[in-house]
Amino acid sequence: MNAELLGLIAGGITSIAMMPQLIKVIKEKNAEDISVVMLLVLITGLSLWVWYGILQGELPIILSNGFSVLVNITLLICCIIFKKKN
Repeated sequence: MNAELLGLIAGGITSIAMMPQLIKVIKEKNAEDISVVMLLVLITGLSLWVWYGILQGELPIILSNGFSVLVNITLLICCIIFKKKN
């Protein structure tokens, strides 16, 4: 297996790790147990990985972490919206 394909597969699997949490928050419209600080730290780290991937020209790093940034920003927005409602 070539290294880029392995990176895409590994990145894809780790990128979807937060999807069940996001789906649960959206379904239940409840984000009380989600830490906003944790999400901010995670988004910052993932964004730095995207930047690193761009500098290194590594597509698997850019794609997987870019997707993770979007998922976690969506989760953060849900946390802000749903925590205000409760």
